[in-house]
Amino acid sequence: MFERVGVIGVGFMGGSFALACKESAFCKVFGVDINPEAIRKGKELGVIDEGSTRIEDLKEFDTQLVVIATPVRTFYSIGKALREILDESCVVSDIGSVKGHLVYALEDFLGPRFVGAHPIAGTEKAGVENVLKGLYRGKKCIITPTERTDREAKKKVVQLWESFGSLVEEMDPYLHDHVFGAVSHLPHAVAFALMETIEALSQNSVDLFKYPGAGFKDFTRIAASDPVMWRDIFLENSNNLDIAIEAFINAFSRLRRLIKEKREDELTQYLRSASYKRKSLD
Repeated sequence: MFERVGVIGVGFMGGSFALACKESAFCKVFGVDINPEAIRKGKELGVIDEGSTRIEDLKEFDTQLVVIATPVRTFYSIGKALREILDESCVVSDIGSVKGHLVYALEDFLGPRFVGAHPIAGTEKAGVENVLKGLYRGKKCIITPTERTDREAKKKVVQLWESFGSLVEEMDPYLHDHVFGAVSHLPHAVAFALMETIEALSQNSVDLFKYPGAGFKDFTRIAASDPVMWRDIFLENSNNLDIAIEAFINAFSRLRRLIKEKREDELTQYLRSASYKRKSLD
């Protein structure tokens, strides 16, 4: 598999990936981050073995795999930089939440050795100090190969994720963005918008943030997520997210209409259907 891995972006997700590499796959890990404090903390916590703020220093580590774990709109410049410094045998992957055209752009920079990956795991926490041991165990990891993807590179990336205990599934890059635009990006957008709504409703009356119950806190937990990371996800998957938001507006408008018109039976059925579908997830 891989003995020496480079991780670009030593934050919560990248740091948790680095830790999994060290503990599950017994790799040596070199971290790259523009923030020197992230490198210092990563080494201090044993998340990475070595590190630098310079992407060029990956070349000296003799990496066999480089994984990009930064906000997705940085992938373009990072892909170009990696093309100039990595040996052609080095596999490149990522853990980004957007694929689609981004996968094909990285293939243009890096060729068939690029293998897109998206672990379906995480929390609202940020920073290497919040890394979680075993974050990816028992969680799905979506691999998004194309017709150009090198089979051996894909095989090694799949084996690495399986060594973490992840459940690997393959998906077309564009289908991936449709799926996760709906089940991941839309819920985050709704949570952010709900916080904005409560702030607006507080302006001319009481501070509503003094009275949240457990349900409100559970629902809006993900609104505490890294704003830069989610800004990039929203912008990179804007078309799919727009479709999902439109569908949500239609569903919410129907709920509003049933309440306003006091259509008791239809409202009960609306709520019962939603409740049944939510319970089926468990």
